[in-house]
Amino acid sequence: MKIYRYKTKISESGSIQLPLNPALYDQEVEILILPKSLEKEQKLKAIDFITKWAGFLKSTPTDSTKYDYLMEKYK
Repeated sequence: MKIYRYKTKISESGSIQLPLNPALYDQEVEILILPKSLEKEQKLKAIDFITKWAGFLKSTPTDSTKYDYLMEKYK
């Protein structure tokens, strides 16, 4: 099945206009509407990222745990 992608705008009256495509005439189709997000909302500043994710991953002392595991495994 071939997928067609068209970028269009919904008018104030709620109608959508698609480009002429005779391959789709008399065909049953499924239409998905994905709102296009604004560019300004997508951009995240570095400081905002750090504030959001700071402390998410805490460092854990894994070296001693790895050493103990390997020492037990290869006795």
